[in-house]
Amino acid sequence: MIVVTGGAGFIGSNLVHALNGRGEHEIVVADDLSDGKKCFNLAGASIADYVDKDDLIAALTSVQAPPRVIFHLGACADTAEWDGRYMMRENHTYSKALLAYAQQCQVPLIYASSASVYGGSQEFIEHPRNEKPLNVYGFSKLTFDNYVRSKSSAGQVVGLRFFNVYGPREFHKGAMASVALHLYSQLQQGSQVCLFEGSDGYGPGEQRRDFIYVGDVCDVLLWCWDAGIKGIFNVGTGRAQTFNEVAQAVLDWHGRGSIAYIKFPEHLRGHYQSFTRADLSALRGAGYEGAFLPVQEGVRRYLDWLQQNIDASAL
Repeated sequence: MIVVTGGAGFIGSNLVHALNGRGEHEIVVADDLSDGKKCFNLAGASIADYVDKDDLIAALTSVQAPPRVIFHLGACADTAEWDGRYMMRENHTYSKALLAYAQQCQVPLIYASSASVYGGSQEFIEHPRNEKPLNVYGFSKLTFDNYVRSKSSAGQVVGLRFFNVYGPREFHKGAMASVALHLYSQLQQGSQVCLFEGSDGYGPGEQRRDFIYVGDVCDVLLWCWDAGIKGIFNVGTGRAQTFNEVAQAVLDWHGRGSIAYIKFPEHLRGHYQSFTRADLSALRGAGYEGAFLPVQEGVRRYLDWLQQNIDASAL
């Protein structure tokens, strides 16, 4: 079997669908369905079983044969959450328990880290000198990365530092959904999309992020398993594109609308990444040759999917 934690969430559910596309159906999804609407992310997917995330370790230790691989994508990903005890329990302690099981049984563990570990850095290379989280979410991801670094690996362990992922099946994320979804929703209800005014020396809407399409993320996840690589790697496009470019892609798809700029939120000052760009040297050096979609193409594919799968009246 294959285990996907967070399998009803954004990246996890897309990975389940991608695994199905490869003919894999013996998939166990572990998640927290307190928000039952997340189940719609698995509509049309084929899985063997579902386990609540809190029961996963016990379930794994009770089965005779260990899984072929664990994709650990479940986490508290709310960058605005400041309850550090909760964040560390969900993102650090839980991950340590999965790692201990994987090491004991020599099961490949491929887990989600985050570009948030770089925080205020201007250099995005997988090295401690560049790791400066701006919030407790980034801190929780970095502490687990460092825990992995401190352990001698008995098998395949891969940490993937995802940059700004967008694409299908993120509707349940609410405020934490991608800017592409927020702008699409705004234009369904009016004639303008809203971006932040300038910050950190960038003009209005000119803050830059490495936006990566979720399908490309799934390709990297599957390649890591196939290739048997180990280590911690950035997963982005290697391009820093502006929020204005994302907005323009949304406007172009609709064929209408304009951009308005709103005051930068005070609570985000000092806790906001105005620039990210993945350095892909390590991933490319490990042998990954796949291409990554630019915002213009990725947003088009995403909005095509939204048009076909989401009732605009629900936005």
